[in-house]
Amino acid sequence: MPGPDRFVDRCSRTRRIRRGATLTLVFASVLVTGAATGSWSDAADEGQKTSPASLRSDAVSPPRDDRADGRDTDTADEAADAAAEAMADGKSGKKAAQDAVSRSGDRWGSVYSPGEYKEFEQSLDGAYTGVGLWTRRAADGRIEVSRVQKDGPAALAGVREGDGLRTIDGERVTGRPVTEVVALLRGDRAGTPVVLGMERGTRAWSRTLHRARLSTDSVTVGALTDGAAVIKVDAFTKGSGEAVRDAIREAPQGAGILLDLRGNSGGLVSEAVTAASALVDGGLVATYDVRGEQKALHAERGGDTARPVVVLVDGGTMSAAELLTGALQDRGRAVVVGSRTFGKGSVQMPSRLPDGSVAELTVGHYRTPAGRTVDGQGITPDLEAEDGAEGRAETVLTGLGPPS
Repeated sequence: MPGPDRFVDRCSRTRRIRRGATLTLVFASVLVTGAATGSWSDAADEGQKTSPASLRSDAVSPPRDDRADGRDTDTADEAADAAAEAMADGKSGKKAAQDAVSRSGDRWGSVYSPGEYKEFEQSLDGAYTGVGLWTRRAADGRIEVSRVQKDGPAALAGVREGDGLRTIDGERVTGRPVTEVVALLRGDRAGTPVVLGMERGTRAWSRTLHRARLSTDSVTVGALTDGAAVIKVDAFTKGSGEAVRDAIREAPQGAGILLDLRGNSGGLVSEAVTAASALVDGGLVATYDVRGEQKALHAERGGDTARPVVVLVDGGTMSAAELLTGALQDRGRAVVVGSRTFGKGSVQMPSRLPDGSVAELTVGHYRTPAGRTVDGQGITPDLEAEDGAEGRAETVLTGLGPPS
């Protein structure tokens, strides 16, 4: 009997592909419409890419079948055929596959070159070679810096959140997919140079940075004046679920938990389930469907159910972070404060194309324990707050007593 498969939520769009075509759940964080098209680090984001596909989710075992249903299968075949024909003509198989996926109308469909996919895989363990930038694409196609890693090459060079990224090594990046921008920023070896063309307001400048081997510590812990623990999770990378569990165990007896998931662009689903397991005593975390077959993700028993919990979210809270938020909200385990979350909760099936590229197509969606669909809708907070959301969350937490 096949072992449980690996669940990857990507913010990163992190995926695991096996020959023999194992289905992988991917909760990508790349928005193709709206104000931004995702948030990735040059590490991949994910933290990010940070989401190791090496972790198993023992609660589930997706079907070992590389075929979905009619439309998706037809599109996968079309992409493969287009790639093969392009290669025979000496053209780009990846570009032909991208055109085929684009014609399919699949909002989350995507194609990656072998090199891009390899880079994403390498960053799943929470370490990567890059300059320490997270980027997003605005509605007009401009690439913006959404986050800067502390003490990374970009931070040391004075790059700030909100700066515009115009060029990388002389190549214009405006309008390009965030995944391509990420691929240009990263490298195979620390110490290699990369020239960034930046802009801030009316100022434009270029700076040569040298890539470094960086870690992505995605969980930070602080405390409020009353002793409540503030746990900030930037992405569900390898080990982040256990880090959340440890932080909850080490918090003062009876202290509340403020779980800050703002800007969390996703990560390993297994890590989100581990984090949920720290706050509930077993039970359902989410359900998902593939080819009409219903599956479920369950928390482990023994979580802390006595502490009051507030979850802080915003429009940058995506995929695996939404899965966790929805589970705690539906089960009455937390009060959710902030603004509506991103709305990404779908299942993609990866397929290897003739030239080694990888095409992904949507084959299903996940739902919260109460059966709510997240994809395209997001999670609505119990208390909506944008300006001063953190203060509101702290006030709510202070007013909460232990769960009954």
